[in-house]
Amino acid sequence: MSELTRANEPGVWSNWLGLRQRGVPLSGTGTIVTKQTLMESGGLMAGLLAECTGAEAAPGLLARLAAEAERAGASDIHIQMRGEAAEVRLRLDGVMTDAGVLPSGLAERVCGRVKFLARLKTYQESLPQDGRIDKADIGTAADVRVATYPTVTGEKIVLRLFQGDQERVVGDLGLPEGARAAVSRFLKQSSGLLLLTGPAGSGKTTTIHACLRELAAEKGRHIITVEDPVERVLPGIMQTEVNEARGLDFACAARHLLRQDPQVLVIGEIRDESTAQIALRAALTGHLIISTLHAGSCRGVFERLSSFCPDASAIASATSLVLNQRLVRRLCRGCAGGGCPGCLGTGFAGRLVLAEFLAPGDEVRNLVLSREFRGIRAEPTLADCGRERVAAGLTTEAEVLRGL
Repeated sequence: MSELTRANEPGVWSNWLGLRQRGVPLSGTGTIVTKQTLMESGGLMAGLLAECTGAEAAPGLLARLAAEAERAGASDIHIQMRGEAAEVRLRLDGVMTDAGVLPSGLAERVCGRVKFLARLKTYQESLPQDGRIDKADIGTAADVRVATYPTVTGEKIVLRLFQGDQERVVGDLGLPEGARAAVSRFLKQSSGLLLLTGPAGSGKTTTIHACLRELAAEKGRHIITVEDPVERVLPGIMQTEVNEARGLDFACAARHLLRQDPQVLVIGEIRDESTAQIALRAALTGHLIISTLHAGSCRGVFERLSSFCPDASAIASATSLVLNQRLVRRLCRGCAGGGCPGCLGTGFAGRLVLAEFLAPGDEVRNLVLSREFRGIRAEPTLADCGRERVAAGLTTEAEVLRGL
């Protein structure tokens, strides 16, 4: 098997030719260029730049960058202009990883190519823009979401890659067994409110999409979502997007969508009093409602809802389940945390979910009614879940502490 053929095998970053052209030493015929070798030799961009030259360098470079990032399992590509050059970083397993530098001249053309494919104004650099690149235009497994923003050093572009959870349902999320069973029971109900909480990047959208796939697979129920933005189009579901610039926020959208006869309604986020009251009222009148709310714990969800809605009885009656989750890095299966080429020497590859849940019974409902929120506590807790993951050899104590 030739070196070039081996360099294109699955799981191997195919930049052998570019490295060789730049004089990077490779140990003998048949050497496989790993991600670690590539990073140590000047970054991912160094190898790509050696392969993509000429007038069509920008289109080819962008396509290859997206392909390599997707192959590595990155969730985002960050391109930050620094004068006329640009820094490129990948978000791998939730952690930012340097990938190299786009040189002067080419950086501007690559950014222009991104905006052209995303149908944005290529000349606009002083205002934020949002768009989407069709997967057929860039060669990725799914459409790519694009967001631009002006900074003091130049424009910043983030490309969000959607991969790995296209067909994932609740049983595939890796939730603790108690939480998985509680979510599955909720999805079989005809009414009630499921609230997910956790910081940005904790996997809430992935969990919601898994719930939606499970609901859609059963058929027979009219399912509507209102999202900001719609990250992935799901078959069998009516998906809508807020447009706050035109006055269509979550509350307005939810109010009108309830007239579309939904049996299941997903509200991307409860941000204000109006949205909270609509969600609670809908859950009490025969709808299954799924939403997110930013709070630090299951108890915090009830405290936050209480600040939005003075009717404690509505909160206690409507809320069927609260799920609080985090994502932490999983120890690399290849090296058990020791560091190897497959994990870029980090010791981690992939992520795990930590979760605690609360399905309110009479005791919790009474605490909500009396506004004695301090007595509300999930069992087992996020920390308990983390300790179990560490004991099972799936992650480290330091990583759990970072995630909590």
